[in-house]
Amino acid sequence: MSLLLSILLTQIAPIFLAAGSGFAVGRTLHVDVKSISRITLYIFSPCLVFISLTESQLSGDELGRMAAFTAAAVILFGLTSWLFGRALRLNRHTLTGLMIVCMFGNGGNYGLALNQFAFGDAAVARAVVYFVVSTLFVYTAGIFIASSGRAAWRESLLGVFKVPAIYGLLLAGLLRLVGWELPLAILRPIKLLSEAAIPVMLVVLGLQLAEAKRPENLRLVTAASVFQLLSGPVIGLTLAALLGLSGPARQAAVVEASMPTAVITTILAVEYNIDPMFVTGVVVVTTLLSPLTLTPLIAFLQ
Repeated sequence: MSLLLSILLTQIAPIFLAAGSGFAVGRTLHVDVKSISRITLYIFSPCLVFISLTESQLSGDELGRMAAFTAAAVILFGLTSWLFGRALRLNRHTLTGLMIVCMFGNGGNYGLALNQFAFGDAAVARAVVYFVVSTLFVYTAGIFIASSGRAAWRESLLGVFKVPAIYGLLLAGLLRLVGWELPLAILRPIKLLSEAAIPVMLVVLGLQLAEAKRPENLRLVTAASVFQLLSGPVIGLTLAALLGLSGPARQAAVVEASMPTAVITTILAVEYNIDPMFVTGVVVVTTLLSPLTLTPLIAFLQ
C-alpha cells in the first residue's frame, strides 16, 4: 500500500497538478488554446523527439520493435473496440467514436511526463517512438476511420507529412546513421526547447480539458472508459512479451499503451460528426480515472 501511495503522490499527482494549472487558467481567463497547441505541435514536440533520440542509447533494432509494438497496439485497440461496440449494438457514429477513443491514447501530454517521473530519460527516449508512430496513425488511419471511409487513402497517407515530430525522428536517425553531430550553436536552442515540451504539454492538457462539456449518457461513457483503461495494459503487456521488449523499452511501451484517451480524438469527432459528446466524455472520464489503473501498473513494471 505504501508503494502505491508513493507512486500516486510522487509520479501521478504532479502531472494532475501541472495540468490543473492549465485547467484553472482555461476556466478563468480567455486563452487561445489552439495557438498554444500549435506551438507545442510544431516547435516543442519535434525538439523533444530529436533530443531524446540523439542522446539515448536506443539501437535501431529496439527502435524497430518499439515502432512494431505501437502499430500492433493501435490495430488491436481498433479491432477489440469494434467487437466491444458491436456487442453493445452501438450505432455507426458512436461505434466509430468508440474505436478512435480506444485506438489513440494520450501518449504525448500525459504519457511522456509519466514515463519521465516513473522511469527516467531512458524510458522517455523509447516513449517518444510510440508517441510519433501513434500520432502518424491519428493523421492517417484516424482520419480514414473517423470519416467512415469518405477520406481518400491518398489524403489519409499525406497526413504523415502533417506530423512535425516525424521530422525530428528522421533527422535524429540520419545524424546517428552517418555519425554526425549538430553544431553547438544549433544544438543548444533545440535542447532548450525540448526541455519546455513536457511542462507545456501538461498545461495544454489542462487547457483542453477546461473546454470539455459535461458528458451525456454517462452509463455508456463509463462503460467505454473502463474498457479503454483495462484493455491498454492487457494488450500492452501481451505485445511487449511477444516482441521481447525488456527494461526501459517494456516500461515505456506498456505505459504508453495504457494511457487515457487523447484529446485530439475530440477534434476528429467534431470534424467528422462522430458523436462528439460521447468522445469528449470518454476523454474526461478516462483521464480522471486513469490513476486507478496506472498506479498499480507502474508498481508492477518497476
